[in-house]
Amino acid sequence: MEAKATTNGNHAGSVVIIGAGIVGVSAAIWLQRMGYDVVLIDKTGVAEGASFGNGGVLASCSIIPVAVPGLLFKAPMMLLDPNQPLFLKWSYLPRLAPWLVRFLANANVASVERRAAALVNIIGDSLADHQALAAGTPAEKRIVPSDYLFLYKDRAHYEADSFGWAIRNRHGFEWEVLEGKAFASYDPVFGSDIDCAVRLSDHGRISDPGKYVRELADHVVANGGKTIIAEVTDVIRDNGKVTGVRAGGETIACDTAVLTAGAWSGPLAAKLGISVPLESERGYHVELWEPSVMPRSPVMVASGKFVATPMEGRLRLAGIVEFGGLEAPPSRAPFELLYRNIRAAIPGIKWKEASEWMGHRPSVADSIPLIGQVPGVEGAYVGFGHDHIGLTGGPRTGHLLAQLISGRTPNIDLAPYAPGRFH
Repeated sequence: MEAKATTNGNHAGSVVIIGAGIVGVSAAIWLQRMGYDVVLIDKTGVAEGASFGNGGVLASCSIIPVAVPGLLFKAPMMLLDPNQPLFLKWSYLPRLAPWLVRFLANANVASVERRAAALVNIIGDSLADHQALAAGTPAEKRIVPSDYLFLYKDRAHYEADSFGWAIRNRHGFEWEVLEGKAFASYDPVFGSDIDCAVRLSDHGRISDPGKYVRELADHVVANGGKTIIAEVTDVIRDNGKVTGVRAGGETIACDTAVLTAGAWSGPLAAKLGISVPLESERGYHVELWEPSVMPRSPVMVASGKFVATPMEGRLRLAGIVEFGGLEAPPSRAPFELLYRNIRAAIPGIKWKEASEWMGHRPSVADSIPLIGQVPGVEGAYVGFGHDHIGLTGGPRTGHLLAQLISGRTPNIDLAPYAPGRFH
């Protein structure tokens, strides 16, 4: 870990970070520790997007993308089945189509292997990455080391997922298969329809993702940084070098600008000369407050492709992929599916009240985030496009960006994340 600057008096330079989710806040903390002055700007505020509503799991093993072999043939049937976790606002299809063609073109073995190899360097040690990020901040108490379980109907159901598990195995992940009494002994809250579980250790969860990211941002402010609520409309350049950003009708001077605005990054990326096939994978969560039972560990219920994560005072159910863009209101059907799924997984579960949320995951057509310097623009960097693993990969991404900005050489090959790779 680099030496930590206790104030912003050590002026290595000034950095404006556009987007105050987990990636942007992580970059801010690491840059402060390297002596930089930092300003976080977000149009709605710290942790108001996907960093608030994610599944809360530090899912180091989640290196398999949504686009896997066979998706092209399965997707139409999934869209017509109300019990499948894939939804589409059909009026959005004409706008979605160009991105969707490129996304489905990556539903092949070679692309999945390439994505897994890239992502393991970003998320493969997530628990340790979060612990290093949050060390010495009020947020560190929100990090809970835990197992992570994938739940299946039976062994045959698990073995049907062998493609993904074989890839995880090649990247060093290890697990234990629990069946029958062994699984019931580990966690008795689940119904008899779930008789097989894959247990991965060395994972973790965040007990309250929104509070966690806000406490990290508070630490940035306590150490001399600033947070601003405003919409950034442009990055100002002079002779190909960043000199400031335009936000809320004003220009904020800086040496470096970092774009970490998640699903909203596309327009600014385009102004910086980056063409990126970026779309929102709309995600949903339901929180069950004061549930009658609580799972021992966060779980992925394979039949419904949803995560159930114990949090402070509630159980969060998160998942679903809906394509409908950034503007349309939430749909009712995904929420209802989450309720049906948890009742099937934990029969008889009750709760005092429920809260609901919909947000936007930034999904790039090849399922690999953009991380690095903008080609041809000195002082401009990007870090977005993490689809379902933004919380998991945020600290590592932020550290990589800080290393690049400070002139340090990261210990991984950044070529897979190249911001200009779609030209």
